[in-house]
Amino acid sequence: MPMQKPTFVVPPELGGKRLDQALALLCPEYSRARLQSWIRGGRVTVDGGARRQRDPVRAGEHIILECAGEPPQAGSVGQDIPLDVLYEDRAIIVVNKPAGLVVHPGAGNPDRTLMNALLHHAPELQGVPRAGIVQRLDKDTSGIMVIARTLPAHTWLVRRLKDRKVRREYRAIVIGTFAAGGRIDAPIGRHRIDRKRMAVAPAGRPAVTHYRILQRFRAHSYLQVILETGRTHQIRVHLAHIRHPVVGDRVYGGQQPAPKNLSDTLREALRAFPRQALHASDLSLAHPETGKEMKWSAPPPFDMQTLLKLLADEP
Repeated sequence: MPMQKPTFVVPPELGGKRLDQALALLCPEYSRARLQSWIRGGRVTVDGGARRQRDPVRAGEHIILECAGEPPQAGSVGQDIPLDVLYEDRAIIVVNKPAGLVVHPGAGNPDRTLMNALLHHAPELQGVPRAGIVQRLDKDTSGIMVIARTLPAHTWLVRRLKDRKVRREYRAIVIGTFAAGGRIDAPIGRHRIDRKRMAVAPAGRPAVTHYRILQRFRAHSYLQVILETGRTHQIRVHLAHIRHPVVGDRVYGGQQPAPKNLSDTLREALRAFPRQALHASDLSLAHPETGKEMKWSAPPPFDMQTLLKLLADEP
């Protein structure tokens, strides 16, 4: 990624401030932690010389900043993997992730991930943390994700997510029926025994999920789910907590025996459904550069649509 070298002249009102404080005000598009790391790494000079982050600056001094990306991560090599790109410009890429695609390389999945696909599609993402990935979807959850293409866009999106300014909407097929929609407010933390799982836990982090009924079936429901927070496995944990687990979720929903009096065709379809029936259907956010509100939608994939039809056809 080409090195950028913005130059700033310290204005009178910032004279006497620490270097990192002044830079944070001069460069709000970058996080303070990133600016501090660049100062420590010698990527910031003041009137041609190095300074510590706590050193004061004086009005009229020239600050030169070498904006550099993060060092390459393990497994961060581009691979020619098909991507369903819904939108892209110089700041962001919006993709529709298929079920079965892991987001980041990790134990058991050293490559062939969304990150590898993105680095092949846009090699400049090598200079952005996590190849610009600012949100997560489980391997077997499909749907829309936004990718930051630049460091300023990355900082913007991370802040917007933290401030709950990004609207994320999902579709889920769940076991059981509801009288009405509702709100689940239950903290989520690591399971006290199985540390690979999450659970509702009093000492966990706050988590709020909203749901609305889109369609009722004999023993199942099709929901619109909106995240107010973004905890790991939040939707799956919350819906299982209220005893309406997502169809196909073996981790939080158990074996999910089929209700009685279902046709053999539907019973087999439910038994064989290969993943959690969860899809990130809608995403809306303010664009990092223009501030314009943008929205993208993607219908549930074929497997969920097929199951919905079988549920609807059941007498």
